[in-house]
Amino acid sequence: MSAALFPDLVVNGETVPQAVIARETQNHAAPGGKPGIAWRKAMNAVAVRTLLLQEARRRGLQPLPEERAPGRFETDEEALIRGLLEIAVDVPPPSEEALRAEWARAPERFRAPPLWEVSHILCACDRRDSAAKDGAQARAIALTEKARANPRGFATLATEHSDCSSKVSGGALGQLGPGDTVPEFEAVLRSLPEGAITDAPVLTRHGWHVIRMDAVAEGAVLPFDAVRGKVSDAMEKASWARAARDFVNELVASAEISGADLRPV
Repeated sequence: MSAALFPDLVVNGETVPQAVIARETQNHAAPGGKPGIAWRKAMNAVAVRTLLLQEARRRGLQPLPEERAPGRFETDEEALIRGLLEIAVDVPPPSEEALRAEWARAPERFRAPPLWEVSHILCACDRRDSAAKDGAQARAIALTEKARANPRGFATLATEHSDCSSKVSGGALGQLGPGDTVPEFEAVLRSLPEGAITDAPVLTRHGWHVIRMDAVAEGAVLPFDAVRGKVSDAMEKASWARAARDFVNELVASAEISGADLRPV
């Protein structure tokens, strides 16, 4: 796609180099065959970033990069924008009444973690080895069919065919909670009904799994006092996002911009 097909982006008299927009396009998805959509999204994002940087400099702010991860620091632009928003966006904490009302609106959103009692049969493989992966999958499919045809024989199948040390207990893994297994395995547990066996093998870094959900204990709804901090954090983040959006819209309203469509968001 040629950048020449699009007008220059000019923000308050500052022309943004096309190369800056081109780099930004990698952060924006677009339907196949329509790169122009990604370009327009990138122009809008760059226009907002340019506005924020202009305002930070107008206020005389200096970049003070913070460490975001071990050895990874903000760029000067990221630090300027963060510093500007810290000054410009001031959100008071929600009142106790508002916190209780938000919790009471749908208390079932705040539950203790669930517990799953699970058994499985593992057909181990190195998934980087295509032949081994395909062979283990074929074994797992055959074991899935046998397990679903005779659920009561699951423990026997696990004892005879599983590559996991849990085979000595008929494949039983005991009680598991969130974070106790690899993400692909846990994703299945979150949707597998009690007593059910997966209808297809599940691939993780350990190999292919045939999984049976032996029992599910849904976490109880937590009382307000136990989740007050969580509710407060969520409300403050939502309020901050709205205030930040309003601040950007104010900058847009008073700016002269060509090449981007920054209607209020």
